[in-house]
Amino acid sequence: MIDTLKTEGKFTYAEAGEGPAIIVLHGLMGTLSNFGGTFNHFSKNGYTVLIPELPLYSLPLLDTNVKNLAKFLKEFLEHKKLDKVILLGNSLGGHIGLYFTKHYQEKVIALVLTGSSGLYEKAMGDSFPKRGNYEYIEQKTKAVFYDPAIGTKEMVDDVFKIVNERNSVIRTLAIAKSAIRHNMAADLPKMSQPTCIIWGKQDTVTPPEVAEDFQKLLPNSDLFWIDKCGHAAMMEQPEEFNAILHKWLLSKNL
Repeated sequence: MIDTLKTEGKFTYAEAGEGPAIIVLHGLMGTLSNFGGTFNHFSKNGYTVLIPELPLYSLPLLDTNVKNLAKFLKEFLEHKKLDKVILLGNSLGGHIGLYFTKHYQEKVIALVLTGSSGLYEKAMGDSFPKRGNYEYIEQKTKAVFYDPAIGTKEMVDDVFKIVNERNSVIRTLAIAKSAIRHNMAADLPKMSQPTCIIWGKQDTVTPPEVAEDFQKLLPNSDLFWIDKCGHAAMMEQPEEFNAILHKWLLSKNL
């Protein structure tokens, strides 16, 4: 289902299901397909799931930052006439969700964070390979996962293309610097939404202590660990990720 994208004006997105809206926000090197298992599970089990393509490489350079990506999310929700949503974000997507929540608390009924940036500066600096030979890019891409086999050739090719195109490189760096500037530590205690934190125990991009800090700072949060799992739990252990999230949503009557 995720292969069928809709384009309406400046928005391209996947959508399926009926029920409360879950908005999925992908990461800087991520794609919509990273959430294929989540998209399929929840769209068949009582939720409307929407995954917008974030304009990471198409905004004017000066507008390529967390603030304007959150603004894009607001415009997408207005376009879809959605007023109350559940935000689910991985890596940069989690950070965008947090920044959006800071400014539009009334629109967010719950947050789901997995491998999220927003607290840990190195997450935005070290995890994005600089230009290099293919073998180096392959090594860095596979290192995101506990099981290197998850980093397919297609994925490595995509990252290699991004880091070797000037347009995408300068925007990647702009977003990384913006993410460091927009550290969310002071804002999190003011976010009272139910928050589900799902983290890979072997995440080397945003290590386990980052998840623990999120739990300490978010007043209404629950932390769940997935073993043998790196930075993208919804890709590496999709069934366990979906089971944890689904049980949590039901426990919160969401």
